[in-house]
Amino acid sequence: MDINFYKYQGTGNDFVILDNRTHQYDTLTNEQVKFLCDRKFGIGSDGLMMLNMHEDYDFEMVYYNADGHEGSMCGNGGRCLVKFASDAGIKKNHYNFIATDGLHEAEIDFNGEVRLKMKDVASIEEGTDYFILNTGSPHYVKLVNDLQATPVKEEGRKIRNSKPFDKDGINVNFVEAIDEHTIFVRTYERGVEDETLSCGTGVTAAALISAHNENGFNEIDVKTTGGNLCVEFETIDNTSFSNIWLRGAADFVFKGQIKLK
Repeated sequence: MDINFYKYQGTGNDFVILDNRTHQYDTLTNEQVKFLCDRKFGIGSDGLMMLNMHEDYDFEMVYYNADGHEGSMCGNGGRCLVKFASDAGIKKNHYNFIATDGLHEAEIDFNGEVRLKMKDVASIEEGTDYFILNTGSPHYVKLVNDLQATPVKEEGRKIRNSKPFDKDGINVNFVEAIDEHTIFVRTYERGVEDETLSCGTGVTAAALISAHNENGFNEIDVKTTGGNLCVEFETIDNTSFSNIWLRGAADFVFKGQIKLK
């Protein structure tokens, strides 16, 4: 089978995208998806997405982790898929699409940045030195003082495989406060099983626990290894948040064709 693919990235979080509006890739297996994401033998990416048609929405987002298995919501992936949809001819001022965690809205501004509305968060679990919350994917968030020196891959893998997370996995974020409105985030992602240059749902989770206004509007600038993002949201109380938007660049990298055995 010949696969026509597109490569996009959002702050270094990179994705293989397949235009599946005519269902030509419905039969891809988990092993084939894993091969396409492989950086040594395939195209190489943190995940793979399919753009599917949907009768009730502008499109459907189907996301696979780099391990080949279908994954939960990916914020940077969603932003990249919106940009791809626009490039592929789905031109909208305001997008409504469906993903594994439900309905999402999105916009592309005049600078080409993509704003993606994330799911509301109704609860946060607070531990001794960490927070757990779900922003479309489950996240463990830990505050640190020197993030650059933190062994993210080693510590992230240890937490991700510890009980009670070992069965389903959890994304692990380490966060350093730069100032009241700015944080630096590094993330170990399940499914990739490595540190990625950026993680949209992880950045969102880190921003929520860094809210500076206890009630009302918050805007948090987020530095990642792959670039800068911004999270805007309304704080309802210390554990509830709504009207959450993730904003940043999403760019086309290259396209090509690859043969699957």
